[in-house]
Amino acid sequence: MSHDFEDIRPFHDEEVPSIILELLKEERFVKAVKHVLPEANLDELFENLKKLTTKDEFQTKMSAPMVWKLVNHSSAGVEGGGFEDLKHVGSCTFISNHRDIILDSAILSVMLLKYGFRGCEIAIGDNLLVFPWIENLVRINKSFIVKRSLSVRQMLTSSQKLSAYIHHTINEKKEMVWIAQREGRAKDSNDQTQESLIKMLSMGGERDFLNNIRSLNIVPLSLSYEYDPCDYLKAKEFQLKRDNPEYKKSQIEDLLNMETGIFGNKGRIHFQVGTQLNKKIAKTCDEQCKTDLLQIVVKAIDNEIHSCYKIFPGNYVALDLLEGNNRFSKSYSVDEKKIFEEYLAKQLNKIDIPNKDTDFLKTKILEMYANPLINKQIALGL
Repeated sequence: MSHDFEDIRPFHDEEVPSIILELLKEERFVKAVKHVLPEANLDELFENLKKLTTKDEFQTKMSAPMVWKLVNHSSAGVEGGGFEDLKHVGSCTFISNHRDIILDSAILSVMLLKYGFRGCEIAIGDNLLVFPWIENLVRINKSFIVKRSLSVRQMLTSSQKLSAYIHHTINEKKEMVWIAQREGRAKDSNDQTQESLIKMLSMGGERDFLNNIRSLNIVPLSLSYEYDPCDYLKAKEFQLKRDNPEYKKSQIEDLLNMETGIFGNKGRIHFQVGTQLNKKIAKTCDEQCKTDLLQIVVKAIDNEIHSCYKIFPGNYVALDLLEGNNRFSKSYSVDEKKIFEEYLAKQLNKIDIPNKDTDFLKTKILEMYANPLINKQIALGL
């Protein structure tokens, strides 16, 4: 089946100059650049932008400096593991857990550039494209669009097109791709790959389920942030949904989550590239039933993501506080426990809602920090 990718693809390089001119006319884009790069000579910067002719140039000369500036101001630094091994991998599909709406994929792209690779193409939900200029910005940054809120019939067609585009990008364009393991973030940090994602990815090939998955050369990627600046917002959402099952976040709340995630304190950040899925499922038999194969693929991805977490002192403290014991007390100092408890109290104080259930909210935040440790222990058989 042939597909027209015009409505979801990143911009072509020949479109870049005109899109840059459109962005420079957009007041909100100019304001965002001023906010992130306050010391920059904007006239000089924008004149240099007008000279760019490819998406790769835009990423390296515009996006990467902005991302590094954001990261340096809102974290204690980024470390990467396993990136050197990618030179033996070729074009691949990164599937990762999802922590930050914007920065997960942005940091991955700049890490790839740091290690000498091109930035990858990025799957982004159209629910985030709240203004036309944001769509221009993400598509010039090598993002392709995942359409949400469709009817069942529309969703099937959209999934087939999306899958075909990813297969096309990996196998014909020879680009790397990033996609989150699930739609939206796991608000409790209990990261589990959605079966529907794997089903979608299998649609675009020309062979059976397992060989279609193999052709995408999936590489699990584990993202670890010492602190999640949106943890109090997620906890607040948990209570609001508990108290009113019909509650849905507004567009303003979505924008607040995006802004808080970008600019809030994240502590240390670690991105760990895992072992290729094809190596993990090398002995899997094609003749097994599709349901079994789906489970094998999902569990292999989850196990690799969980195994590769970077565990920080706060994760150990959170699980001990949640369980009411000192099982992991050798993994953190008295000072580290005090720092995390003070951080927890500060985040809880930010939550201002009617009928505030502090015990419930505290438990939810502790779960966010404990779940990566719980899942890593299970993955490692500990």
